[in-house]
Amino acid sequence: MNTLNQLEPQQRRSLLVLFVTGLLFWMSIAILLPTLPAYLDAIGINQQQIGLIIGAFAIGLLATRPLVGKLVDTKGRKLVLLIGTAVVAIAPLGYVYVTETPLLMAIRAFHGISIAAFTTAYSALVVDLAPPKQRGEIIGLMSLTNPLGVAVGPAIGGYLQIHGLYREIFWISVVSGAISFIAATQLRHNKIAIALERGESAKISVWQILTSPALGIPALVLLLVGFPFGAIHTFVPLYIQSLHVGFNPGLFYTIAALASFSARSVIGSRSDRYGRGVFIAGSLCCYTAGVACLATANSQWSFIFAAMFEGLGSGTLIPMIVALVADRSLPHQRGQVLSICITGLDLGIAISAPVFGWVAKDLGYPGIFAIGTGMAASAIGVFLLWGNRNLRHSIGFSLGRDRDVYRRG
Repeated sequence: MNTLNQLEPQQRRSLLVLFVTGLLFWMSIAILLPTLPAYLDAIGINQQQIGLIIGAFAIGLLATRPLVGKLVDTKGRKLVLLIGTAVVAIAPLGYVYVTETPLLMAIRAFHGISIAAFTTAYSALVVDLAPPKQRGEIIGLMSLTNPLGVAVGPAIGGYLQIHGLYREIFWISVVSGAISFIAATQLRHNKIAIALERGESAKISVWQILTSPALGIPALVLLLVGFPFGAIHTFVPLYIQSLHVGFNPGLFYTIAALASFSARSVIGSRSDRYGRGVFIAGSLCCYTAGVACLATANSQWSFIFAAMFEGLGSGTLIPMIVALVADRSLPHQRGQVLSICITGLDLGIAISAPVFGWVAKDLGYPGIFAIGTGMAASAIGVFLLWGNRNLRHSIGFSLGRDRDVYRRG
C-alpha cells in the first residue's frame, strides 16, 4: 500500500477506478460459471448441446484476441476496455430470452469477446500506470480482482440457484457488467495516444512475437500450463465424485482461490526486487506439484494439497508472466504482445477439454492428470533452458541470480 500512496493522485485514482471495473467484470463472469450449465439443463438442453454452448465461449475469445491486441495499441486501451465491459453487460440478456441451441452458441461466442477485450486492455492499462520499478507489485495487487470476483460471483450464483432464481442470476450479471462499464468511462488515459503522435509504429506481427525468444517462450510456457489448467477446471468435480471421498468439489476451487489471492498479494513486490524469473520458475514447480497430487489422489487431503499448490502456482505465474512480457515489450506494442502471449493459455484451455475427454476413456482421470503433470513439468524445462538469452543466463534468471537481458523498459 505504501507504493500506492507514493503515486501521483491521478495515477491512484485511475488504478482505483480500474480495480472497481475489474472486480465487477469478474463478478459478472463468475456468477455464471456454476449456474449456466445447470440452467441449460433445466430448460431441456441435452449434455452434448450444453458442452457445445459452453465451449463456444472459447471461439469468441480466441478469434478476437489478436484483433483486440491491435486495437489496444492503435485506438487506445480505454476504448477496448469499454468494449469488453459492454459485451459482458449485454451478453447475459441473451440467456434470459433465447432457448435455441444455435443462438445460445452464438451468444456464448459473443460473450467470449468480453474476456479477450477486457483482459488485454486491463493488463496494458495497469502496466502503463505502474512505475517500472514497482511494476510487479502493482500488477500483483491489481490482479486480485480475479480471485475476488471469482470467489464472490459463484457464491451469489450458487445461493440463487438453490432457489431456482436463474433470471435473477442473469440480471445480476447484467447489472455488474453495466456498473463495470460505467466505472470504465471514468478512466483518463492518453499515454498511447502520445506515443502514436510521435510517429512510433505499433505494428508487430504474430510471427515476430512467436519467433522472438523474449516473447515466444512465455507464450509457450502458458500454452503448456493451459492444458492442465483446463483439465482442472473441467474434470476435477467429476474426478472427486468418482472417488467417493466425501469432498465438496466447490471447496477445491475455494482453497485454490484463497491460495491464489495470497500469492498475488505478496509476490509482486518481491519480483521487483529479485526479478521475475525465480517466481515464474517457483510457480511452475508449485503448479506441477498440484497436478501431480491430482494424478495420485485417493483422499480428501490429496485434493486439499492439490488445490493449495494449484492456487499458489497459477496465482503467481499469470501476473508474473504479464510483468515479464511488459518488461520485454515497447509501450506502443504492448497490447498486441500481451494478447498473443495470453492466447497461449487460452488455446491450451480450449483444447484441453476435448483432448483430455478422449484420454479419459482409456486412462481415466488419473491418466489425464498424469499427462498434465508431464506438460507442466515440461514448462519448467522450457523456462530453465530458454527463458533468457542462453543457458547460463536462463538458469541464473530462474534462480534469481541474473538479470533479464531481454528487458526493454
